Amino acid sequence: MEIFIEKENRKVSYDIKEGENKIIKDILSDLNISLESVLIVKNKQIVLEDEKVNNNDRLKILSVVSGG
Repeated sequence: MEIFIEKENRKVSYDIKEGENKIIKDILSDLNISLESVLIVKNKQIVLEDEKVNNNDRLKILSVVSGG
């Protein structure tokens, strides 16, 4: 799976083993990325953290900027 991390402007490869069920929350945890600070785009659609993923998916991790 290809993952683009906007904040770091880099792409990473992530491999899901056959038979392994992964959701986005698992991947963010593996990458040490806080769920509260990002939006996830899977195959050009915004998704929630409990969305299932596989090696054919493309993810973009977009930073959420808040101000006051």
